[in-house]
Amino acid sequence: MENWKDQMKNMVDNLERLKQYINVTPDEEEAINTLNTKWGTTPHMASLMDKDDPNCPIRMQAIPSLKETKNEFGLDNYLVWKENRDTEEKRPDCIARQYVDRIAFTVTDICANYCRHCFRKELVVDKNLELRFDLEEGIDWIREHEEIRDVLVTGGDPLLLSDDRIDHLLKSLRSIDHVEMIRFGSRVPIAMPQRITPELLEVLGGDHEVPVWLNTQCNHPKELTPRTRKAVYDLLTAGVNVGNQMVLLKGINDDVETFRHLHQKLLQYRIRPYYVFYCEPAPGIDHFRTRAELIRDGLRGHTTGLAQPMYVCATNIGKIPLMPDYYCVDKNDKEYTFRNHRWQTTTMPVIKD
Repeated sequence: MENWKDQMKNMVDNLERLKQYINVTPDEEEAINTLNTKWGTTPHMASLMDKDDPNCPIRMQAIPSLKETKNEFGLDNYLVWKENRDTEEKRPDCIARQYVDRIAFTVTDICANYCRHCFRKELVVDKNLELRFDLEEGIDWIREHEEIRDVLVTGGDPLLLSDDRIDHLLKSLRSIDHVEMIRFGSRVPIAMPQRITPELLEVLGGDHEVPVWLNTQCNHPKELTPRTRKAVYDLLTAGVNVGNQMVLLKGINDDVETFRHLHQKLLQYRIRPYYVFYCEPAPGIDHFRTRAELIRDGLRGHTTGLAQPMYVCATNIGKIPLMPDYYCVDKNDKEYTFRNHRWQTTTMPVIKD
């Protein structure tokens, strides 16, 4: 299925279609039949699933699980809390704001892969939060707020809009003098690389003054295919910068070997590792949550610096870097004592004010 619209028309979002790709387990079938949740993935992603392994990293990300009913750490109304939606500032539904100079502009709740670990599950999967996605309302709000220099276009997946809608959105944002850069958050280079067409490339790369950045989400090396490699190359050739924002997920990428292989392979595909998100306390994703320390410390000194992402926890007050503080093992008035990944130590002088 080379046409992206055919991929969307044939979404694997029911048992009959899913059974064309894998041997569905009784637990998977029960979860699909009993959980009141939206799910689905593209034929492209389904074709990458291990037919007989329910612990396949792609199956775990796409197919509902009975574990989603356990909710010890998940917060009710998480997205309202996380995106500061209960605020005195008057904003359209489509605008979320945590920083002075940048905003998230939600333009759709449709996805090519409905991730079971999504922190926006209440919006795009469980449908417990309904928002109005009014492009013109959002564009007008941005135009009126001159402090906004950076716009993140998100969803859902914004690249599932038509080429004409994306073109209109980009031209409108680029016409605003104070908008200096535009970012897209999209899984389509991974979940449906067929979407990266010559027509879309012309739309995304059609301006040399206001750059477009695209951050995708790849959580396991198995998701990186030759088709994705070509799509990323085409994006870069068109002038669109490509990075990766992944989520640390228990049983999927929380071992050092898989994690290192993923980031080295991302660089081979010309995708710059950017963020690793600590799995957020959204409802129904407790089973994906794991500690960050082992992975964070497992890469330092064992692969190139370009493969070192930034570890962060996204919260209602912004992203908090999960940086190791023990590399500086001591400090006095004269010097710092640092250690490396081999536990070797060295000193550096303290520079006086």
